[in-house]
Amino acid sequence: MALNDKKTITGWAFYDWANSAYFLVISTAIFPAYFLARTSSKIDFFGMELTNSSVFSYAVSLSYLVIVFLSPILSGIADYGGKRMFFLKLFTVIGSVSCIALSFFTGDSNVWIGISAFMLATIGASGGMVFYNAYLPEIVTEDRYDQVSAKGFAYGYIGSVILLVFILFMSLKPLMFGIPEGTTIPYRLGFALVGIWWIGFAQITFIRLPKGTSTSFSKDMISKGIDEIKKVLFKVKNNSNLLKFLAAFFFYSAGVQTVIYLASIFAKEELKFETDELIIVILILQLVAIVGAYLFAIISDKTGNKISLIIQVIIWVIIAVIAFLIENKTQFYALAGFVGMVMGGIQSQSRSAYSKIIDSEKEDLTSYFSFYDIVYKLSIVIGTFAFGIVNEITGDLRKSVLSLAFFFLIGLVFLVLTDFKQAETAVNK
Repeated sequence: MALNDKKTITGWAFYDWANSAYFLVISTAIFPAYFLARTSSKIDFFGMELTNSSVFSYAVSLSYLVIVFLSPILSGIADYGGKRMFFLKLFTVIGSVSCIALSFFTGDSNVWIGISAFMLATIGASGGMVFYNAYLPEIVTEDRYDQVSAKGFAYGYIGSVILLVFILFMSLKPLMFGIPEGTTIPYRLGFALVGIWWIGFAQITFIRLPKGTSTSFSKDMISKGIDEIKKVLFKVKNNSNLLKFLAAFFFYSAGVQTVIYLASIFAKEELKFETDELIIVILILQLVAIVGAYLFAIISDKTGNKISLIIQVIIWVIIAVIAFLIENKTQFYALAGFVGMVMGGIQSQSRSAYSKIIDSEKEDLTSYFSFYDIVYKLSIVIGTFAFGIVNEITGDLRKSVLSLAFFFLIGLVFLVLTDFKQAETAVNK
């Protein structure tokens, strides 16, 4: 496939457009607040009585833990057997169908439908990303990584905002859609729309990206897939600079992703935001994130990925401290703007920086991105679990948020220690 083909790049970016609806509507804007509103403050969780906010954070942790175990083996198979597209489609189906299933969750009477469907949707969304990300170095040259990565995130923010605005309008004007007022139907219908949106627009990606092989699965493919992972693991373990970058990525991602997943719960519990107000906050965050993704791509072009990432992590430390001190909704709206600015930039720049570091490893792209993805998923497991633990111990969500500054600071240290040019040279040998 020809590199830097506009049609292929647009097709790749459309997967961000498709599945970002899950990350915005389900994981961030609507479902967390809906889950808290429709469940009791205490939930029986495997024989333990936990707060509903802690149960939600643990559900996120467990979902990503499943992917951490599955991803390496599947990635090895994808590299050896040419099954990258197969797994991208598989996780898309799992995620989108689970989003549709969420529309049946109404409250305490069927809380396990809500938890299990949410977890499967999370597994589908996060599981597919490792295969999606691995296409980036395959379709563009290194000089285009920053801009194309930013384009993917921008498509994701724009597409998900369009769907979120529609769901918000439907919740505010239900009679226009033949829906009775004062019901949860608009939100439940919104969950189903996310699944339809996701699997529908993903077809553009499936058509335009390389298809892989049509060979059937075999025991040999599985064993060779495991060998692929072992080979890449050996390379990663012997590249200290790459390990430093992955350590930095782990710690600051733990903070970033925990904020993304649990910010709406913080706003609802501490500042008494209503669901419609939360959606407005998220819209601000998403729209600013589009600007942030491109802004830090420009900064990276001028200063390099390292300086760009350091600036953003420092801003994240400040955000965690301000969130601890925040007192009213107006301040939270302003803080959301800053979160949006660095949310888009840091995710886009991290993917781009990693793509540059592993640029020469074309035959093992999925396996390399599997390690990137494992670090990313483990960061979410640790971040959300730590958030839930601090909340259970202190009963104070503000202290949970402040604890995230610890992750950002450690990530900053590893980032400073990483020599990006040396890392690229080491991997390219």
